[in-house]
Amino acid sequence: MGYNDLGDFYNERGDLQQAFKNFVRTRDYCTTSKHIISMCLNVILVAINLGQFHHVSNYVAKAEQTPDNLEPLIVAKLKVAAGLAYLENQKYKLAARKFVETSPDLGASFNDVIAAQDVATYGGLCALASFDRAELKSKVIENRNFKNYLELVPEVRELIHDFYASRYASCLGYLQKLKTNLTLDIHLHDHVESLYTLIRHKALIQYTTPFISVNLNRMADAFKTTVVGLEKELAALIMENQIQARIDSHNKILHARHADQRNGTFQRSLQTGTDFERETRAMLVRANLLKHDMVVRGTRK
Repeated sequence: MGYNDLGDFYNERGDLQQAFKNFVRTRDYCTTSKHIISMCLNVILVAINLGQFHHVSNYVAKAEQTPDNLEPLIVAKLKVAAGLAYLENQKYKLAARKFVETSPDLGASFNDVIAAQDVATYGGLCALASFDRAELKSKVIENRNFKNYLELVPEVRELIHDFYASRYASCLGYLQKLKTNLTLDIHLHDHVESLYTLIRHKALIQYTTPFISVNLNRMADAFKTTVVGLEKELAALIMENQIQARIDSHNKILHARHADQRNGTFQRSLQTGTDFERETRAMLVRANLLKHDMVVRGTRK
């Protein structure tokens, strides 16, 4: 209790290093699971404020390993803390999973660290940047728990639905409106450009995937950009092997290079037949050798 009081005192004064040390010292005096969880949450809170997210990950894992069943509120706090740690390390897919798995029990109880609106924003943007369409539908759009958070931030909800419905101009418009506030966000400001780039690249890839050829003028209109700028973006994605295509700059058409599945199937069938013939011949030769007792035996000493 003494170390906890000292930790609270230094935390309120803003001396986070001393607060962290005192909260960590309570670990030697924890005798029950409740004490361990309380200690972990105190350390996590101060570690987040210090920006030491490796400690956050360690103490989240320690709290989750307690033998007793955790209360839903505690689980929700640990989920968002782990999500923030993954976000800081640019592991956007893992961060998204933690945020979308957070139950509505969190409410306003963890506002010192993250508000409910932030859970929707962080989870939504990380999911758009890292989830495929199937995951986006099952884990975000059809996730009843996460819907409660998305209702608090209608812009994020709408941009996710627009992205899934391939309404890219509207989706990118919502992203642009949110950008100013997000660049001032305490946790997200360092990741805005990376997330926006990943989301835009995913949209470009998703737009081109179903077609054999794409008119770049129409595509530029869909993405509210110039044809020259679009060509540069597509060329970069082609160089990174994220889009299998070539650009006809004269006619302003993107031609996809889809694999010839029919020819590939025939080639695999022929190879399977060749392998079977070779293995069968080897088996027959071995059987004849054994039949005629043509076996090389080692000399006995």
